[in-house]
Amino acid sequence: MHPLLFLFIMIITRTPFRISFFGGGTDYPQWYDKHGGQVLSTTINKYCYILLRNLPPFFRFDHVIRYSEREEVKWVSEIKHPSVRACFVYAGVKGGLEVVHTGDIPAKSGIGSSSAFTVGLLHALYGLQGNIVTKRKLADAALHVEQHIIEECVGSQDQVACVFGGFNKIEFNKQGFYVKPLTLKEERLKLLEGHLMLFFTGFSRQASEIAKSQVQNFKVKNATLKSIHDMVDEAIGYLNTDIISFGKLLHESWELKKNLSSKISTDEIDNMYNIALRKGAIGGKLLGAGGGGFLLIFAEPKKHKIVEKALVKQGAVYVPFDFESLGSQIIHYSTIDNNYD
Repeated sequence: MHPLLFLFIMIITRTPFRISFFGGGTDYPQWYDKHGGQVLSTTINKYCYILLRNLPPFFRFDHVIRYSEREEVKWVSEIKHPSVRACFVYAGVKGGLEVVHTGDIPAKSGIGSSSAFTVGLLHALYGLQGNIVTKRKLADAALHVEQHIIEECVGSQDQVACVFGGFNKIEFNKQGFYVKPLTLKEERLKLLEGHLMLFFTGFSRQASEIAKSQVQNFKVKNATLKSIHDMVDEAIGYLNTDIISFGKLLHESWELKKNLSSKISTDEIDNMYNIALRKGAIGGKLLGAGGGGFLLIFAEPKKHKIVEKALVKQGAVYVPFDFESLGSQIIHYSTIDNNYD
């Protein structure tokens, strides 16, 4: 009997989460196909990790997926995790695979965690097939998987930001997306970074349900969305001139965004935000579609300890972070030839 030769490949990807400052809501195809959209965002040093490896052929199942649950299935169609199932379909997976997910941030928290998962898994699948994929192709693939295979009601900023990394203005129209890195001096970026605080509210939510309510209101919220769109360029101007005005504009943008749907904020979140303002914060916003997750606060550094103490007392968790600029990366790739007699 000839031995069975099996090439064992293991890949680990690291994909950053993102913070969106301005323009959220204009990145939905239902809006930007007609009106154009733009967002201002950055990725941070909190990551989604995906380990992907070939599954040896002697298991009674073909695929193992480990996240908050564990799945062992024979067929791709049996996979419950919507992103894993869709990514496997998109990649035309044939042989058995194991996927293991871990992350620095809880799921459903408003900083692009679901899109980071999709991007990281697709990146690993391309690597498994021996393909070095461009950032644009990877972002296009993630958009296609989430919007056309899973058919979720999601915007387009998370996928692009997670892939490209860095501090960017991202524009959207019917033809696609355009990533424009901000040409800010390092000291200006550090100044902004030093004014920001991130808190996990403790509340998770289903983003697609909140997004649906926003999209349904687009026709009657034209003026609001146009104002949100225009604030992107106004905010970029402040980054080079008046950082405090950037924080004030963040507050104005959050007040506008809450008008898009009654589901965007809650009494508990409004209470946390108002406490932060009373303790000296200048502005802020809830990240993502709304309803829960992470609260971004803008305050002068001398006020940070006071704001932190007040919000922690309300049950929030303070999460220090830094900006990052690499985007999704393959951080481990190894191959081993195994013989099975």
